[in-house]
Amino acid sequence: MSTLQIITAIAINLIIPILGVIFFFKLVKKMRREKILNPPIFELFIVFATYGGLLIVALTTLFWEWSGLASLGTIYLIIPAPIIMVIIAFRNYKLRKTSSYRNILFKVALLYFVIAPITFLSLYLIS
Repeated sequence: MSTLQIITAIAINLIIPILGVIFFFKLVKKMRREKILNPPIFELFIVFATYGGLLIVALTTLFWEWSGLASLGTIYLIIPAPIIMVIIAFRNYKLRKTSSYRNILFKVALLYFVIAPITFLSLYLIS
């Protein structure tokens, strides 16, 4: 394995997830500092994990070798993720006026139904 392949593997499989977790915790800390009532921490985590998984699958397709784990991630993104995102969007639709975080979470959950198909179609056409 070449140095470039090792760097690519580390970037895709370690650095990007770690950066996502750091950003998630910073956002949670900001919500707590702003004293948001009933902050959507669990829903935010699911949205981060879903979009992070989409990013990792896209980067794996473009720059790395496909694996069984990438296949499992893709299955999650195609079958359960849309159902979960609908639930998150529905729950936050009712509460979207209580905080800007819930409003953004509602929009981001709905946007998955635009971003994911475009991403998968683009990856299919590119590869």
